[in-house]
Amino acid sequence: MKNEAIKELLYKMADDQLVLGHRNSEWNGLGPILEEDIAFSSMAQDKIGQSLEFYSILNEMGEKDPDTIAFTRKADKFKCCQYVEHPIGEYDFSLVRHFFFDYADYHRFELLKNSKVERIAMAAKKFQSESKYHIMHANAWMKQLGNSDVSIERMQNCLNEGIALALGIFEPSPMENVLIEEGVFEGEKKLSERWLSSIQSILSKTELSMPDISTAPINGGRQGKHTPHLQPLLDEMSEVFSIDPEAEW
Repeated sequence: MKNEAIKELLYKMADDQLVLGHRNSEWNGLGPILEEDIAFSSMAQDKIGQSLEFYSILNEMGEKDPDTIAFTRKADKFKCCQYVEHPIGEYDFSLVRHFFFDYADYHRFELLKNSKVERIAMAAKKFQSESKYHIMHANAWMKQLGNSDVSIERMQNCLNEGIALALGIFEPSPMENVLIEEGVFEGEKKLSERWLSSIQSILSKTELSMPDISTAPINGGRQGKHTPHLQPLLDEMSEVFSIDPEAEW
């Protein structure tokens, strides 16, 4: 039971990073300014690297190799939250998603640094350092666009429309009690509390308002229930691998 609970945790983290990493990479050449092309590409690279590490730990636990895990599963086998699979949309949507998701990432890794599973704790320590720069980037843009008359309305709309998807990041797994009891992970409730405190703190420095957190979360992704956006994305991601899975590069 403990191993299955750990695998579920690793799958949802790895799938989040892989899918959002690919989405963020789609800003390459499309950013509002050149620096943002580079920033989103850099964050995408970090996330895909993190997914590889989690898939590698899964492989050590008896699952298939990382490439097979990443590129051969259908959408209903993925455990990513629904937020990460949505297309990049306009820059305001991607920025708010980056703000919401990367704060969740930062605090998830913070909690996992104390995990009794040494491999997870070591990875979390490294990845929290990477996430620190992600949230610094998000903070700078939220403060800038959240205090500008020309962008406040659009940013507020994205916050309001994104909050239900963001809350879906914290969808608990059926085996979460095992993770808590075994000292693997302190749980989604504690994570969401830390996340909310950070989000409120940053928004208080802008003209933006905290969205209604009593909104029902959009769950289902952790259980393999996804939007129509995910399978086409997976097909695109696996296009080269599917031509010759045995090829060596």
